[in-house]
Amino acid sequence: MTEAYATLEACQREIHRLSRLVEISLALNSTLELRKLLSLIMDLAAEITDSESASVLLYDRKLGQLRFVALTPDTPGSADLPGIPVPLDGSLAGAILLENRPIALDDVTTDPRHFQMADRQSGFATRALMGVPMRYQDQVIGVLESVNKRHGTWTPDDERNLMVLAAQSAVAIQNARLVQQLQRAYNELDQLDKLKNDFIAIASHELRTPLSVILGYATFLKEDTEGAVGEHAAAVLNSALRMRNLIEDLTNLRYLKMGQAELLREHIPLAAIFQAAARDVENMAAAKGHILRVYPPDMSVIVNADRIKLEMAITNLLNNAIKFTPGGGEIVLTCERKPKSIWIMIKDTGIGIPQEQLTRIFEEFRQVEDHMTRRHGGMGLGLSIARAIVEAHNGRIWAESPGPQRGSTFTISLPLE
Repeated sequence: MTEAYATLEACQREIHRLSRLVEISLALNSTLELRKLLSLIMDLAAEITDSESASVLLYDRKLGQLRFVALTPDTPGSADLPGIPVPLDGSLAGAILLENRPIALDDVTTDPRHFQMADRQSGFATRALMGVPMRYQDQVIGVLESVNKRHGTWTPDDERNLMVLAAQSAVAIQNARLVQQLQRAYNELDQLDKLKNDFIAIASHELRTPLSVILGYATFLKEDTEGAVGEHAAAVLNSALRMRNLIEDLTNLRYLKMGQAELLREHIPLAAIFQAAARDVENMAAAKGHILRVYPPDMSVIVNADRIKLEMAITNLLNNAIKFTPGGGEIVLTCERKPKSIWIMIKDTGIGIPQEQLTRIFEEFRQVEDHMTRRHGGMGLGLSIARAIVEAHNGRIWAESPGPQRGSTFTISLPLE
């Protein structure tokens, strides 16, 4: 009977041990924040081995050293140890790493490999130590130590428990490191993206004004001169138009991905946005000999919108109409009020759009022309940017065309409050 009770108690202890290890596994997977994770590992290592303290040392492959990265917080000197290097040769932690096996000492003074500098620097007296390797895949990435057994000596259960914890901790630490690296990479990309956007904003703003002057004078010279001078003026005008398209593409790159959170909404008369967009493209239209007709709505038509971005969407559609309408065409900007929305329409007498392309033209880098033979230039971003801006405003955008060489109509539908 006594033997049966002993067996039952042993089974109960093993069940408890396994249950606790499952709980530990769940706990380790509850966070990817490295500091919190290391603190949790320390607490768990001390708990499952009934120890006063615990520590983690990770291997720095570049320097060929182990370094303390965490120590049980309430241990004397715990704030001083992290970062201290531990040599691989002549230290217990180094032996555990190099030999890839556990080491347990009930009295560290019996082993000359005990790294006493850590005790001297922290003021903590190490009497007994058990350390196990932390393995990740086929590599040992560090050492997990429990220090100063509270009652009795180290047991095989202590070693098994610490080995399991070390294996789980190695995976959790590597995952946390990867998350940190990914976060750093994202932060660097965000910074680079901000620098790019700032540069594009400044460059496009500074280039617009002198380019408008060039377009104006080149248009005047082309119309009022003949012969070689007129040809030269036409060449300057064409180059200026291409540069203007490039500036628009650069500006559009800032808004390739648009979400509602990026909108700075205000209540503004739609007529004001019409007027601003028309002013922005009038030189372009004049340079190509187009007639630009603008029919703004009554000032009572108010939209809750981001002024700059909605103006950009309309400007993009006007630029698109100007670009794909042969010289001397007509561009019309108008609107029509519906029961719960306002429809903004840009009509042109341009090259038109095949029926099968009416939805695809809003895709990024998409143009109706073949990319090897197209004559109108540009990266094909204007319409996709317009769609992103309109959809961020909870609106819709679509295109209609009777067919090739019969013009197009682009419509923006915005909800009205």
